[in-house]
Amino acid sequence: MKIAFVGKGGSGKTTLSSLFIRHLAANEAPVVAVDADINQHLGAALGLGEAEAAALPAMGAHLPLIKEYLRGSNPRITSAETMIKTTPPGEGSRLLRVLEVNPVYEACARTVRLDDGDIRLMATGSFTESDLGVSCYHSKVGAVELCLNHLVDGPDEYVVVDMTAGSDSFASGMFTRFDMTFLVAEPTRKGVSVYRQYREYARDFGVALKVIGNKVQGPDDIDFLRAEVGDDLLVTVGHSDWVRAMEKGRPLHFEQLEAENRMSLQALQNAAEDSYEHRDWERYTRQMVHFHLKNAESWGNAKTGADLAAQVDPAFVLAERMSDVSAAQPA
Repeated sequence: MKIAFVGKGGSGKTTLSSLFIRHLAANEAPVVAVDADINQHLGAALGLGEAEAAALPAMGAHLPLIKEYLRGSNPRITSAETMIKTTPPGEGSRLLRVLEVNPVYEACARTVRLDDGDIRLMATGSFTESDLGVSCYHSKVGAVELCLNHLVDGPDEYVVVDMTAGSDSFASGMFTRFDMTFLVAEPTRKGVSVYRQYREYARDFGVALKVIGNKVQGPDDIDFLRAEVGDDLLVTVGHSDWVRAMEKGRPLHFEQLEAENRMSLQALQNAAEDSYEHRDWERYTRQMVHFHLKNAESWGNAKTGADLAAQVDPAFVLAERMSDVSAAQPA
């Protein structure tokens, strides 16, 4: 399952995504976690020290390697230089799987040991002074989108992405790459404003969306969220001594997380698993192609000097049955 956590800055989405990742690891689910936020905090939320978090390799810095590997022997892609963030896979492309060893993971992923198991962590890389005035953050997030476009994941496997704050995720088609999007909202007018934006886009593209009410202090807060988001409100989360200890750098064992919060995390996993039966690979591939053609026309063709519409393989549909197709291809 591909899961996104979104919300306005300060809503607690990184904290909640890290708790969900820990919960999945405790349930022995394979997890690839991706920090796609402009402010890179997921590593710290998962227990990495400051130096360890800073040492995570930036996916954006390895974009040429990612492109060359995923291109494989696809005859429609003449070179890695002509690939853009939305380039879809086709016959001959290499695909990624959650449980495998490949050059992309070797370059970009690091193993993080949690209380109840290990997960893989990848990060886009932070926005630096050298980027100011010459690039946008979406050029870094593009590495994530490209990998998601080439990812074949099955049931009980999880890719959890901590997305950039606010509505920036709509600057590309990456918001359609997920089986479930969890939107973290505080019980305030500002807290639900991002939800309204997401709801319209999600409805137009068939994206599954559920709301996590965070920093809830009582029945009035729950009533407010219910009035604002209706049945999209899945769970609410209040104060957590466990989270406070973690933020102070004094983490407790994950099994000591409050029972009500553990139940909320299980509700998130149940909702994600329930969405699996609605997975539509044809629609997923069709949306991938839609955004690729849109990007090709607006800027991709001019940037690469190529007709990127020719990269689309009209007969290709990404599917789970392809989980072993690219395994036989040389690395």
